[in-house]
Amino acid sequence: MGRRAVLLALTVVAALTGCHHDDEAARARASAAGLVARVPLASAGFPPDAATAGRLLAGLKVEWGRNWQTYRREEFGRTWSDETDAIGGRNGCDTRDDVLRRDLAELREGDRNPCVVLSGVLHDPYTGKALPYSYRRASQIQTDHVVALGAAWRAGAYAWTPRRRLEYANDLDVLLAVDKQTNQDKGSRTADKWVPPRQAYRCEYARRYVGIKAKYALSVTPPEQSALRALLAACPP
Repeated sequence: MGRRAVLLALTVVAALTGCHHDDEAARARASAAGLVARVPLASAGFPPDAATAGRLLAGLKVEWGRNWQTYRREEFGRTWSDETDAIGGRNGCDTRDDVLRRDLAELREGDRNPCVVLSGVLHDPYTGKALPYSYRRASQIQTDHVVALGAAWRAGAYAWTPRRRLEYANDLDVLLAVDKQTNQDKGSRTADKWVPPRQAYRCEYARRYVGIKAKYALSVTPPEQSALRALLAACPP
C-alpha cells in the first residue's frame, strides 16, 4: 500500500473513531440531561396553601426545644449529598446546583453537564433584590434551610438517624436560594424571632415553614406556633 493510501486510510479510521466517541459523548449527555429532567425539584403540592398549612400547624406537637446544646452542623452531614431519597436526590447533581436550577431566572446551564449552572438571576424572595449569578464569580447568593438545621435539631432531629438528617439537609423542599447577608442575619432563628424583610413573602414563608415542620414531624414552641398562626391569618384570601 502506498504512503498516500496509508495516510488516507488512517484519516478515515480517525474520523470514524472520532465520530464514535462523539456519538458516545452525545448519548451520555442526553442520558444525563434526561435523568436531571425526570427528577422533580419540589414535592407535588408544596408548599401547602394557607388553609392547609393552618390545619397542619394545628396538628404539630407543641413543646419547648430540646438538646440545643448538643447541636453540631456535622450531624446533618459535612457536605451536600445527592445520595438521599429526598426531593432532588439521586439525579447526579449537587444539591446546591439543583436549588439554583429551580430558583434562578434567565438560567443558562452547561452544555456538557446539565447540572452545572453557568449563569442566571435570583429574584430573592426574602428581600426582593435581583441578584446576578455567574459560575466563575463570587455571588451574593446562599442556600438557606427555611427551618434551619439548628432549629430542626431542637424540634426533634436530635433523635433521628444520621441518614434521616442527611436527607433533611438536602431536601429541596427545605431549601431556598436567598440573599447571603439576609440568610446570615436569619441564622438558626425560628419564625417567632425572624421573618423575611419583604412583607409580601411572609405568607409563603409561613406556608413553607409549616409544610417542612409537618413533613418531618418536627415540633413547634408555643411562641413559634403563635407567630406562624398570625402569619397564616394575614395571608391573602
